[in-house]
Amino acid sequence: MSDQAELPPGRLSRREVVLATGVASVSALAGCMSDETPPPEQESPSASTVTTHSSPALERWVDEVPRPGVVDPTDEKDGQPYYEIEMTEIEQQLHRDLPPTTVWGYDGQFPGPTIEARQGEPIYVRWQNKLPDEHLLPVDTTIHSDIIPYETPGVRTVTHLHGGNIESESDGKSQAWYTRDFAATGPEFEQKDYYYVNDQPAATLWYHDHALSITRLNVYAGLAGFYLLRSDEEDALELPQGEYEVPLVLQDRSVTDDGSLFYPAAIADEQSGRGKSHPEPSIVPEFYGDTSVVNGKAWTRLSVDPTTYRFRLLNGSNSRYYTLTLLEYDESTGKTGNEGPALVQIGNDGGLLAEPVPVDDRLEIGSGQRADVVVDFSEYAGETLLLHNDAPALYRGDMSSADDDIVPLHEILLVDVADGSGAADGSGAEDATGGTTEESEAAPEGTTEAVPNELAHVPEISLEDVDTKRYLTLTADEDEHGRMVHLLGTEDEPDGLAVDDPVTEEPTVGDTELWSFANLTDMSHPMHLHLVHFQLLGRQPLGEYQSTEDELDLDALESPKAYEQGWNDVITVHPAEVVHILVHFGEYEGVFNDQTGMYMWHCHMVEHEDYDMMRPFAVRPASESEKDPASEAQTEAETRVASESD
Repeated sequence: MSDQAELPPGRLSRREVVLATGVASVSALAGCMSDETPPPEQESPSASTVTTHSSPALERWVDEVPRPGVVDPTDEKDGQPYYEIEMTEIEQQLHRDLPPTTVWGYDGQFPGPTIEARQGEPIYVRWQNKLPDEHLLPVDTTIHSDIIPYETPGVRTVTHLHGGNIESESDGKSQAWYTRDFAATGPEFEQKDYYYVNDQPAATLWYHDHALSITRLNVYAGLAGFYLLRSDEEDALELPQGEYEVPLVLQDRSVTDDGSLFYPAAIADEQSGRGKSHPEPSIVPEFYGDTSVVNGKAWTRLSVDPTTYRFRLLNGSNSRYYTLTLLEYDESTGKTGNEGPALVQIGNDGGLLAEPVPVDDRLEIGSGQRADVVVDFSEYAGETLLLHNDAPALYRGDMSSADDDIVPLHEILLVDVADGSGAADGSGAEDATGGTTEESEAAPEGTTEAVPNELAHVPEISLEDVDTKRYLTLTADEDEHGRMVHLLGTEDEPDGLAVDDPVTEEPTVGDTELWSFANLTDMSHPMHLHLVHFQLLGRQPLGEYQSTEDELDLDALESPKAYEQGWNDVITVHPAEVVHILVHFGEYEGVFNDQTGMYMWHCHMVEHEDYDMMRPFAVRPASESEKDPASEAQTEAETRVASESD
């Protein structure tokens, strides 16, 4: 058996897994990797994303961070708020010194307007495609050419509410796309008006495009925005609000001198598949921009008062990871200093944590993930701080090295703290503590006094309740052009399946499952499940896990980091690692709701999900002999589809 690189880069060889995990022999990997098709020696998969292009040198920190506006309903439908939100091509100035940039936006802005909804109050949204006939960015028509009608006029879009516990018909599946004014629709398109039931905990959700094979291009062009779900329980916590609650979407972009977005149209010749021909334009394995963009502005600064703020952080980049902290900063020299105020995490993808968690080191946030944090600036009046990132472009967790930082992006956002005169209380309470003196004294060590020490009830999913275990591989292959194809596999098909292969994951509504992601590649992947939120059980080295064992050795697992607790819908899986998550499909101890139908699971590095690290899963109804709320919900959805009018 050979470990030589006869197959594509991107997958770990057995030797590398042994080195990475400390396993003494290759035999220890039995059951984790296929004997028939050993993966090759590693070559850097991201070298092909390096181009000779550099964005113009722009003066940093001259533009204030904009705050996306909140969109109002346009009407009512079935007694519920109804929104019509258009996707259009617009011009928007990304920096003071750049000409206006052509981007795509929802309701005329990039990022799109924030939708504010309330728990228990459903809404309808019609996402109107009003985009031009030609794409703004280079489209590779060789991807999924057997299932995508590239000859059809118009740009395909479909909007996914990321984190929404919603009906399948409104999920924004990748094959539910449609062109301008619904002139052409994909095979999974079912309805024009999406119904969001909002029957889940208050959380920082977001919406973005999800059209098969061009998600990376549509999102990069600007099609994304916040969806904030609020509740009475969250309101009662008196967290910072109004101007002291700031949604921040972190993205990386590259631009040209005339302000145009730059996105690579081809793989660099020296990385084109070892001599094989490749199409132009061609998809690239990953994309990393060289300019930090926050809320649609490049190299921005945020002015704050010396009080407590709530930041809703969203990693909206195509491929980049962030590991974040606040550092003292000398703007005149560009040098960083000591640690600044702590980031205190209060929520994850799916809602509030049980209690606030001071982030001891740095906050890791992969593409698609959200982190709800509070920061107390009261001891930094008059100072300048930098939101600093030290994650290299090619992120491998603890296995990362300086060589991985092919397109570094360390400086994310400048924070100016006012000198303190006239500073207000961000919580809206009588004093800066956000509560009584007794509550302040009870705050956990390292947290800010404006945060209660109890946030929400988060019921724990038990391993004992698991009905089904699934072993799922993260792997890679190459196509006929020598290009990398990222894939997801199963225990029976560890080398990976295509997006249009038959469904292999079919949970029943009401079931609890253990999904074990085994990363056979040489980079970290942020894995996302539609519909559900899950809990991280733990991690372990790939070489120490045997998928054939009946019982999982809990003592062998690395426990979740504090900020990985609570409800997640994206989880990072590092190279040579197995990550175990507990997933309940349906209502669980009073939170979330029952749904059935087809959904997606995929890597949220959007270049990866486009080709081809995405798979469908189907939530099946319970037995007809049982009362099945999901079936009733399905019937209700079908009635809405049948009665929908233009």
